[in-house]
Amino acid sequence: MLKEISSVTDQSLKNTDPKTLRVLSDVCFLGGFVSIVGSIVIWGLHKGSDDDAKAERFGIFIGLWAPTFFILSNRFERYADRSEKHS
Repeated sequence: MLKEISSVTDQSLKNTDPKTLRVLSDVCFLGGFVSIVGSIVIWGLHKGSDDDAKAERFGIFIGLWAPTFFILSNRFERYADRSEKHS
């Protein structure tokens, strides 16, 4: 089932305009950095409060989004490159 979903996604992305894929790549790349900065800000703003542990866990949770955004950015960039080569 996972392979079927993957092939549907591959076909959808192959038919998408390369400019759109590059914009998605840039947005995801920016999202990765926003996630890192947001994680630090969330942790820093709540440091010294009664909920130190909760703020630390939430900051880590937000920070863990960064690798996902960077991977998606890379994937969209690859599909844009492939799409331009086949055009």
